[in-house]
Amino acid sequence: MNENILKFSSEETNPISSYSMPIDEEPEMLSLRPKRICEYIGQPEIIETLTIAIEAARKRKEPLDHVLFHGPPGLGKTTLAYIISNEMGTNLTVTSGPALEKGGDLVGILTHLDEASLLFIDEIHRTPKPVEEFLYPAMEDFSIDVVFDKGVHARSHKFRLNRFTLVGATTRVGLLSAPLRDRFGIFRSLDFYSDENLVRIATRSAELLNVKINTEAAFELAKRSRGTPRIVNRLLKRVRDYAEVRADGIIDKKIVNSALSLEGVDEKGLTNLDRHYLKTIIEFYNGGPVGIEAIAATLQEESDTLVDVIEPYLLKIGFVTRTQSGRRASEKAYRHLGIGVQSMQRKMFK
Repeated sequence: MNENILKFSSEETNPISSYSMPIDEEPEMLSLRPKRICEYIGQPEIIETLTIAIEAARKRKEPLDHVLFHGPPGLGKTTLAYIISNEMGTNLTVTSGPALEKGGDLVGILTHLDEASLLFIDEIHRTPKPVEEFLYPAMEDFSIDVVFDKGVHARSHKFRLNRFTLVGATTRVGLLSAPLRDRFGIFRSLDFYSDENLVRIATRSAELLNVKINTEAAFELAKRSRGTPRIVNRLLKRVRDYAEVRADGIIDKKIVNSALSLEGVDEKGLTNLDRHYLKTIIEFYNGGPVGIEAIAATLQEESDTLVDVIEPYLLKIGFVTRTQSGRRASEKAYRHLGIGVQSMQRKMFK
């Protein structure tokens, strides 16, 4: 973990350490994460916005405005929080919306923040409403109102906080309440990465992992990574393992194809779950339209997993469309799976 992450002495009031470590914060992932804004690959408009905001804040010797990043998982929201902390030279406290079960959890974190430090809340849209309401005065006035006792003896005390920057990350920006969303000064959306940028990320990660990979192999890896840096790094490590055991340790296109075939990742980057999702719509529901809850029940998966992890990429590449009646598989999905559209239509009207 980053050395400047704030730690609490009491385990009971520490929602940071009482939850399992997210994949982005595992030691090997941290070693692959860029530490400075000049090392970051992709998202040029966001990087330019942050560069200007950080430089202006440092000149004024003020904390950075509150920042909200939204987009599909694995695109670099957590990485950008670490970069902002490093560029501002401040402490970083990391937690998540589901970890903040009650107001006391958030109050304990806010009252321990140093001047100008950063608080990063991942999946901020899952913060319980009573806890979220503590954030409103904290973000706007850098204070919180604490109520003591109950009934006629109740009294309120305004507790002043050190000035801090809140960095929020969410995959479901539509679930954020308007009062919370409007309090962020910088509001940016992360999009999927181009193959060219993923090749650069794969090449950089291979150097950090001390693995040899040629350009053709890096491009093949990028094509199968769903436009997502987290996935290209994960697949690179699986290909590295395969190359060390089944080959001479050098990664070429043939090694990538063999390793990812073993992992169930096809040439479009679709996994077994993606293909099961598409086949469910096509074979069980005649190509759609079908509601997400029906698909989730058939696959025995959580609907949130399908919406947050599976659907964004399938929508981007045009394999699935959303209609008012539900999800529908496109002709491209039929062709990719080797299923004839006409035969399915005949089956539908029998």
